[in-house]
Amino acid sequence: MDYAWIDGGGVTTPEGFVAGGVNAGIKTYGSEPRFDVGVLASTEPCSVAGVFTKNRVVGAPVELCRERIQDGQGRAIVANSGCSNVATGEQGKRDAVRMASVAAEHLAIPESEVLVASTGVIGRNLPMERIERGIRQTRLSAGGGIEFSRAIMTTDIAPKHRALSVVVDGVKYTVGGTAKGSGMVHPDMATVLCFMTTDAPVAPEWLKGALRAVADVSLNMIDVDMDTSTSDTMLLFANGLAGGSRIDRGHRAESPLRRAFEMVAIALAKDLVREGEGARTVIEVQVRGARTVDDARKAARTVTSSPLVKTMVTGRDANLGRVMMAVGRSGADVDVSRTSVFIGEHAAFERGAPTSVPYEVLSKALDQPEVVIAVDLGLGDASATAWGCDLTEEYVRINASYTT
Repeated sequence: MDYAWIDGGGVTTPEGFVAGGVNAGIKTYGSEPRFDVGVLASTEPCSVAGVFTKNRVVGAPVELCRERIQDGQGRAIVANSGCSNVATGEQGKRDAVRMASVAAEHLAIPESEVLVASTGVIGRNLPMERIERGIRQTRLSAGGGIEFSRAIMTTDIAPKHRALSVVVDGVKYTVGGTAKGSGMVHPDMATVLCFMTTDAPVAPEWLKGALRAVADVSLNMIDVDMDTSTSDTMLLFANGLAGGSRIDRGHRAESPLRRAFEMVAIALAKDLVREGEGARTVIEVQVRGARTVDDARKAARTVTSSPLVKTMVTGRDANLGRVMMAVGRSGADVDVSRTSVFIGEHAAFERGAPTSVPYEVLSKALDQPEVVIAVDLGLGDASATAWGCDLTEEYVRINASYTT
């Protein structure tokens, strides 16, 4: 299949999407003013699907989005960073609706087609005067995707954006995306904020199923610090401007397009852990030989999120029994006599027993910008991959002074 990454591409790369961002003065941390209000919209109506946090404490924007995407239709998202609008009571609900209303007026589209996302400090009311002014000052353009990406950042070091195209039977479909998140990243049915777009014409119900499957192999397989955000929101908009027949089950473009969604989402997921708060090392955990895919995912996510595995990598300390420990408590079906662990190309354990590979060799294998830990459970054919990062003193420093 003809897939092509688009250099510098992002959420407005697919045809018909425009965006922008401004500095509205919401953020109170950091040494320099940064964008904190952004709007992303399509010039045409869209099919839309979303997946959200399973945290029982959620923000008013999450509640509003869940309600508005029920009919599979949407056209825009207005977002802010610096304040999450979580644990803000009835005022928070009114503020989320007001954000959508002001954005709808600015875009001259129905309010019901506008979704809302907020990220940042929990338990503080939105500075609505600043947000409303910021929305009205936002100028949308096809080149404004990078401004939108900057507007949703909190402790992120840099904006994260990706885009690629795929050609099926002579029709080129483009998929773009952006995401934010450096801390409070341990997703369950989504992660932090992630917005994806495509100009492919798709059926809303198909899009819903496709997005859930994509989230499960990408954004649901990453970890920074074992905490699940109250604002996790992943949305996918499809406006159909690429032309061609509507994509649904059995369409020739169904599998290639789903794969394009996966490629963009996985790339964004890896970008997120690469910039985890204080991170120095990306950890990729590959689990194979599991009885079921569910078991493989459980094991991979548990190893990735283990604080002891993370700090092992931080210190380049080849204490690889920690990997065996994490696999054993993951809930996956495990037989230690069949389990093997590898660091890069080096076997640390084979069928539950340590190998003769020297500690120094294994420690050197951990001393890389990206470390691959592979676990073979020896029980079946199922596999899964998860991504995470190490846990450093810088993570503690960032979170010890987050609101000050």
